[in-house]
Amino acid sequence: MPSLSVIIPFHNVQAYAEDTLRSLARNAAPTTEFVLVDDCSTDATAEIVDRWLPRLPQAVLVRHETNRGIAAARNSGIDAARGRYLTFLDGDDWYGPGHLDALLRAAEEYDCDFLRTDHVRSTGKKREIRRAPGRRGSRLDPRDLIGPAAATTAVDYPFVWAGVYRRHLFDDGAMRFAEDLRTAEDRLWTWRLHLTARSCAVAGLLGVFYRRGVATSLTQIADARQLDFIPAHDRLLAEVAADPEADRFLPKAVRTYCAMIAFHLANQRRYEAPVARELRAAAGEALRRMPQDVLDRTLSEMDPERAGTLRRARRARR
Repeated sequence: MPSLSVIIPFHNVQAYAEDTLRSLARNAAPTTEFVLVDDCSTDATAEIVDRWLPRLPQAVLVRHETNRGIAAARNSGIDAARGRYLTFLDGDDWYGPGHLDALLRAAEEYDCDFLRTDHVRSTGKKREIRRAPGRRGSRLDPRDLIGPAAATTAVDYPFVWAGVYRRHLFDDGAMRFAEDLRTAEDRLWTWRLHLTARSCAVAGLLGVFYRRGVATSLTQIADARQLDFIPAHDRLLAEVAADPEADRFLPKAVRTYCAMIAFHLANQRRYEAPVARELRAAAGEALRRMPQDVLDRTLSEMDPERAGTLRRARRARR
């Protein structure tokens, strides 16, 4: 059995796949398995993956006959993976040499359900270090990293690939990615991780490079798929409300949802007019569905500009 399985979805990333696959080859080890998932690419990505496959020891190739999205591609990789630990990498990102060995050593040293790491954000030629929230150097309770509501915490760091996870977290299906969500599935997954796991740690590793601003990335789209943040956060609120510690976590969940709504409303000019109208209507309905006492307290603690935007959205009707 491999010690570590690395799950990499690919879809139409021909300009970057060579860099990604080269970085995998530089991190290859007898105990590392690479699970490559081609999500029905229509450019040269599949050919590039095929060409590199013989150079990756213990590589597994999974192909989707139709394009099913990143959540389904990650789930297919989870199903195929055999490692004691699992990690993820997107098909347009890359690893520095030796990163996977360091990641596995840190996971075994802390002996916890999951480990989060720092990462390097790459925008053109610019490099920026992004730190994972949380105290370094010891095992932690994942629930203790959810709050406080007004702070930037671990659930605001939804980078699935900036970490490593014990296999048992996925065994009962609870930690699969929501395939009906085209965006924000990583945010819902991160909350579920912190509510489900029993132990975690944070390590200052800087070996994963996140390529920002790729035209094909879902972070760059400006159509109705972006509005999936609303059902994602509705589901999140419902799961938090059903948790035995709901009172502890609802303020953070509501605050996060409000921040997302305010962000999208502030940037609604990115969208075509029908999508912007749908956004405004859906945002108002979402705000009225929230627990109103928690929402009122949240708005009273937010900055006046965002609070005003949200109050107007809550009052507006179709």
